Amino acid sequence: MHWLVILPLFVTESFRCSVKPASRGALLSRNQEAQAYARTPWFNYQLGTGKPESRIHGPYQGGSDTVQSPNAPTRLPKPEPKGQELIIKEPQQLCKVFISFVYQRKKGKKNQIRKNFSCLKMGKKVAIISVCSVFLVAMVVAVAVGVSRSHGGRGNGGGATPTGEISTSTKAIKAICQPTDYRETCEKSLSSANTTDPKELIKIGFQAAISEIKKVIANSSTVKEVAKDPMARQALENCHELMDYAIDDLKNSFNQLGEFDFSKLDEYIENLKIWLGGAITYQQTCLDGFMNTTGEAGKKMQALLKTSQELTSNGLAMVSEISSILGNLNIQNIGEISTGQRRLFAENGFPMWVSSEQRSRIRQTPATIKPNVVVAKDGSGKYTSINEALQEVPKDNPTTFVIYIKAGVYKEQVIVTKSMTNVMFIGDGRTKTKITGDLNYADGTGTFRTATVGVVGDGFIAKDIGFENTAGAIKHQAVALRVQSDQSIFYNCQMDGYQDTLYAHSHRQFYRDCTISGTIDFIFGDSATVLQNCKIIVRKPLENQQCIVTAQGRIERREVSALVLQNCTISGDPEYLPVKDKNKAYLGRPWKEFSRTLIMQSQIDDIIAPEGWLPWNGDFALNTLWYAEFGNRGPGAVQTHRVTWRGIKKINAAIARRFTPGVFLRGDDWIPKAGVPYTPGLIRGL
Repeated sequence: MHWLVILPLFVTESFRCSVKPASRGALLSRNQEAQAYARTPWFNYQLGTGKPESRIHGPYQGGSDTVQSPNAPTRLPKPEPKGQELIIKEPQQLCKVFISFVYQRKKGKKNQIRKNFSCLKMGKKVAIISVCSVFLVAMVVAVAVGVSRSHGGRGNGGGATPTGEISTSTKAIKAICQPTDYRETCEKSLSSANTTDPKELIKIGFQAAISEIKKVIANSSTVKEVAKDPMARQALENCHELMDYAIDDLKNSFNQLGEFDFSKLDEYIENLKIWLGGAITYQQTCLDGFMNTTGEAGKKMQALLKTSQELTSNGLAMVSEISSILGNLNIQNIGEISTGQRRLFAENGFPMWVSSEQRSRIRQTPATIKPNVVVAKDGSGKYTSINEALQEVPKDNPTTFVIYIKAGVYKEQVIVTKSMTNVMFIGDGRTKTKITGDLNYADGTGTFRTATVGVVGDGFIAKDIGFENTAGAIKHQAVALRVQSDQSIFYNCQMDGYQDTLYAHSHRQFYRDCTISGTIDFIFGDSATVLQNCKIIVRKPLENQQCIVTAQGRIERREVSALVLQNCTISGDPEYLPVKDKNKAYLGRPWKEFSRTLIMQSQIDDIIAPEGWLPWNGDFALNTLWYAEFGNRGPGAVQTHRVTWRGIKKINAAIARRFTPGVFLRGDDWIPKAGVPYTPGLIRGL
């Protein structure tokens, strides 16, 4: 396995390690060793026996005092009651022992590894996991991709194999494809690979998905020929853009593996899951655009996308398997071992992805802000149009670019493109600075294109801004705000519409102290989104309509996406209250098969029907969705008459905590003292 060959260069002092009795049999048996290390014969070792101190030498390199032997001992001698000390000459062997110990104790109690295996170097305690990062991840990947599931004779390390045996690379391909849902597609995509390195195989899988999507774009002319319906033609145009986004997410995933920093293991794996989920979402959004269109265009596009969807799903399955193994081993982020804690949120309460520059800007008011560009309807700024101001944003902008939008109503469709990164909108107040539009489905615009404001560029921040779609309930789908921006923040903003107001489309999003109003599915999408301390307002629908707050669109069971409402208020607009018993309101319904939504620690008024949740269509997704309520209050929070679908979950505080923004968006502790207020965990007293 190539990862094991990438040896870090460390100092040569010996490590004195203490192995407590609980670690008896710390080293792997020969069979387990073969499974975990993909049969790397050079990594044999020799143990002394019968002494309080056993010396473990490095791998045989010719001329050393170590004799490489296929029959070398592979287990530690039985420890004495008080434990055993090992003098380990080289970091490679320290890692060998530690990884073996981790593997043996993976089902033990949390922190047992650190308690029972510790080492000193030059009299100081060392963080073994930081020394062994390369080796640890290599072992994890080897186990994750299922080398142990590969049956057959031992590999001989060469290209040739005896008759009847499959090659080592073929075994590796079959093993890495084992956890996927589309194994045949997986194995076919990797068939030309001449490597057993799991990381390289995963990268090849990502590249295959990229190539397949490019092929879809190239062949889309065949769809255009049959796309006679205007909405189908528009859907095809959207697909070209969405495929471009999918390719970007797959490229991000490919590059992340190429620059893998083991001190940021958890972060990197989470990024991979988010981006692969985004690629899955964009392909599905392409297909969704053909719904309710005439002709064969939708079927043709579905056939074209079949392989790329399967390849992207397979990539997510591979990464998820690695993540699962890490979880089973109780291994925290490598960079956290010395402190014993994870930190995504700094002590000032901001997510770590928000730079110090952004934090200081968020704290500022219109009176103190020093924007890059000012937009004003009255002509007092550089521009009167937001789109004009956006043209000044440098491509792939690395620092915060602030656009101050003065009070006024701006009737324009605003698109923050993918190259407009780290853009920040600051207004004079969520009801004073308003961006408005009225594009809608009824008048011939697909849902994806109806957004008054579409945010694609990563790192977007909005403060004190209103987003509005005034099309009205009679016009059906009409988005006020569509967000794809990864690691985006909305603070003290307002989103007003009717059906499909807030399209939380993809990636990671955080909303604080915002107001969202609408009628049907007015918070929807397939992102990892937390709305904290927000006001959710149900508006009066059409005569024959019901109201649904959420419609989460998780497509794959391995996606990390979910819609979380924490400490929000769900209430009715004054015009809705007289009709609430006739036009009932529900917390949500499953837009896609693995829809996942959690309402917790929120005030739910009596506008919500006792059943709580509404089916999408018959029994679709009722067994596969994941819906939960936790710690809510108010007359609408009573669960006595809630629906009892298989997908409805009763959760405790421990599970709810996993969906708090500090954990769900990768952060554990913070202190909200300035800027955007933020609570990482469960809110006390609720």
